[in-house]
Order: sequence, then structure tokens, then C-alpha cells
Amino acid sequence: MSLDLGLAVQTFVTLLVIMSPLGNVPVFLALTEGDELRERRRVATHALLAASGLIYLFAFFGTRILAALSIGLPALQASGGVVLFLVALQMLRGDALVPARAEGVSVAIVPLGVPILAGPGAISAVMVFMTSGDGGELQLATQVSVALAIAATLAVLWLVLRYASVLERVLRPNGIHLITRVMGMLLVAISIELVATAIQAYADGSSALP
Repeated sequence: MSLDLGLAVQTFVTLLVIMSPLGNVPVFLALTEGDELRERRRVATHALLAASGLIYLFAFFGTRILAALSIGLPALQASGGVVLFLVALQMLRGDALVPARAEGVSVAIVPLGVPILAGPGAISAVMVFMTSGDGGELQLATQVSVALAIAATLAVLWLVLRYASVLERVLRPNGIHLITRVMGMLLVAISIELVATAIQAYADGSSALP
């Protein structure tokens, strides 16, 4: 089985930009304010488990959901591009509003795991990467490549959240904000590329269902 390293790298970089580990450090610290270090690390682990479950669910079964709703790949690419563009605008503006805690639900699950880590942008991206150009399913080796890239991204996220306090002291708020804005610029380019690809597919008449 030959892995697609190019696709794996593309998936890893795209998800890393979308999920913005360093950009989420201030939000994570605000949501766990007052917690001891051990509790913060427990929250980080549970949040990553929740995010992982949702992302892998849509990565492997998202296209079937689309097929049941009669939605083609270009529509997914276009909608994903729009969602990513909105996320990119938030990153460029430096929006860092802390969502409210859900009543009776662990902060690790909502809002940290979903939708901060596993948000619509990340979900749209993994569904696009798990779908071939003609709207069908990828070969097994290619699916494994994408799955491993997702796992690598989630591992980076877990490490960043686990050592969030240290990173905040080292980078300071200005450093984190700078990195977030750079990632926002990259995400704008990715979102435009997705929309352009979808428009080209519609122009060519290749809007096949997954």
C-alpha cells in the first residue's frame, strides 16, 4: 500500500491553518481559568477526543450523508470555501470572543471540542480531502494518508493545549496574534481556491454526486 504523501502534507497544513492551535490558546486558557494544571490537561485530552470523533465521523461518512441529500462535490467545495473564508476573516480581525459554556455539559465537549476545534471549517475540509475529483470515494491508501494527516494535526493540537500556559508565556499575546493573522491570510487563499475549483467544476458540467 503506497501512501499519498503529497495529499497527506496538504491535508495536515490546511487543517493546521484552519484549526489554528496557537490562536486557540487564549480561548482555552479563558475557558479553564481557575483550573489546576492537571485539570487543564484533562480538559485538553477530552476536548481532543470529542473533536477527533466528530472529524473522523464526517471524514469517512460525510460523503454518504451528502449523497443521501443529493448534494454534489462542487457544492461541498463551494460551501466549504465560504465557511473557511468567514473563519479566515475572524482570524484576520483578531476576533477572540470566548463562547459561553453549555449548561450541564463539560467545557471540554462544548464549546472547546465542538465547535472551537471541530468547527464547520475543519469538517468541510476533511470531507473535501476524503472525496476524489470525480465525486467518488478515494482508494484505501489515499484514505489512510488523509486519516494519518488528521491524526497528526490533532496530535499537534493536543500538545499545544497541554502546554498552553507555557506557550502563552513564551510567545506572549502579541506573538500569538501575529501567528493567527498570518494563518488567516493563508486560509483566505485556501478558501478562494476551493470556491474557484467548484466554479470550474460547474462550468465543466462535472457536478456529480458523491
